[in-house]
Amino acid sequence: MPLVDPVTMSSTVTKTSKAQSVSGKPNEPTYLHPIYLNSTAASKAARHVLPIALGSLFLAAFNHLVADPVSVMWTSLPVVTTLQLLYAFFCLPVAGSGSGKNRKPRPGEKKKAGDGTGPNFVIASLLSLLLSLNMTPILHLTMILFGAPLLTHLSHTFLCAAHLSILTCFPLVYVHGLEPGSWAAVAGFRAPFDETFGGLLGGLLGAWLGAVPIPLDWDREWQKWPVTILTGIYAGYVLGRVLGGSLLFGKRF
Repeated sequence: MPLVDPVTMSSTVTKTSKAQSVSGKPNEPTYLHPIYLNSTAASKAARHVLPIALGSLFLAAFNHLVADPVSVMWTSLPVVTTLQLLYAFFCLPVAGSGSGKNRKPRPGEKKKAGDGTGPNFVIASLLSLLLSLNMTPILHLTMILFGAPLLTHLSHTFLCAAHLSILTCFPLVYVHGLEPGSWAAVAGFRAPFDETFGGLLGGLLGAWLGAVPIPLDWDREWQKWPVTILTGIYAGYVLGRVLGGSLLFGKRF
């Protein structure tokens, strides 16, 4: 039986344990990569057309929004949702679509029935839409904490939060799924800029800046709640989405 040097053995065990502890850090933050859009002709066209469609829709409905905010926000929400679904279908990669999709089978390995088929768009989009709408009460409460009316204008605030959720949360849920590390990076502002993260930051910043004109003594009809907030959300989202996918793509805070 060969003899083992206790010094060598202890040093080997120490190195192994250190390597395992470094490689298996439970609190190590997830390093997110920017989301690349689908490289199809339809995707390239949609990434330019859809933001213009969103902006045009809002501008066309602005006067009606000032006159009757609740009715306009309610009737326009399905249209905005449809535009976001088209954005996801043409431009965004669904969560999990890149894992093992292009892996070649080993010699003698049989291809499974589910291989080569990515996540179903209908199921992924419906789940993402449902999870995004579940964020609406949280965003509603957040708006109240930032100064929205507490006991009045409840339908105004709730519908405004629903628009914010569909615009900013839906694309992120669609591309990241329920991966905790990804959401920790997004919530901690450690995610790189892309169209989805840029749209989130732009929408939130736009909502905050949209509150600035409300208390000013201008006596304008469009200063009523939540017209300027919704204006800031749409302007900020479109601008953040465009900049996140172009000039700021891949950059981090």
